[in-house]
Amino acid sequence: MTLTPGTLTAISLALLALGLLVAGGAMIATEFRRARSGQAIGKAIERGTTAFAGVPADPEVDLGQPYKSDVELPFHWLKSPLGRALVADEDRNLIDRCGMSSQRTQLIFLVTRIVLALLLPAVAFVLWSPGYKQNLLFPVLAALFVVGFMSPKWILGRIAANRRERVAKELPLFVDLLKLLQGVGMSLDQSLQIMAADFSHVLRVLGYELTLANRQYSQGRTREHSLHRLATLHKDENLRGLVTLLVQVDRHGGAVQEPLRTFSDRLREHRRSEMKERIGKITVKMTAVMVTTLLPALVIVTAGPGFIAIFRALGSTAK
Repeated sequence: MTLTPGTLTAISLALLALGLLVAGGAMIATEFRRARSGQAIGKAIERGTTAFAGVPADPEVDLGQPYKSDVELPFHWLKSPLGRALVADEDRNLIDRCGMSSQRTQLIFLVTRIVLALLLPAVAFVLWSPGYKQNLLFPVLAALFVVGFMSPKWILGRIAANRRERVAKELPLFVDLLKLLQGVGMSLDQSLQIMAADFSHVLRVLGYELTLANRQYSQGRTREHSLHRLATLHKDENLRGLVTLLVQVDRHGGAVQEPLRTFSDRLREHRRSEMKERIGKITVKMTAVMVTTLLPALVIVTAGPGFIAIFRALGSTAK
């Protein structure tokens, strides 16, 4: 039997698939054993609790029945070396910036990344026609593996970028509402609580982050620690300056209306300069569009009759 490059590639892919299948089976078996032990412990605790409360335990209860607890989701995968390699700290921060900061989301990200990285090359290998060049098979499979592995991160990066743009748009309204609530005599804590509870439908991103900050503050953290996520998560300098102002007012006291008014004016001036810069860029871009679209039409309208007259004169001369 002659071993061609295509045959060697097929054999290597088959061995790789077999190895992944064996590894997946071992992981599934380990997970089943872990789940069954967790279910047994949960059932034993439940039976002990009912017996202690005076309710007789049912001896017919099967310990193999599913027990609804957190062991149904393998969160320990995220703490393994493979989980930390596939879901790095950068990926976890990216998930936080998307507003989905939970272990469940990180586990979904991990599983999606693995499934897509294996599924896309497998589909391409199955659909690969013998008429195609066999030496292109391995580069195509490698490219699909990279695309499948990185596509969840690309999608999350786009979502995080959209949320960052929305934060920049919501910040002036956030400052105005805070200034309004401070003007009617409310304290800083009351203002932040009302903004998180009653204006979350307007402040979609900042309202969500403010709700988390208020929850941490009610659990005993300081205002500086509770607002640290809001200041650093989306990497917005204006938002960081506002959080610094709120922390200083909460720490040292004093009126906050005048600093908020100054900050609002500076923020609007900054947005006005950004709009001017964006308009200048649009003007430069429109120049190329006008040259490629409007200029030919203008030449046809203005110089068209002259060219027609010249062509007619040349035609009569030739006759």
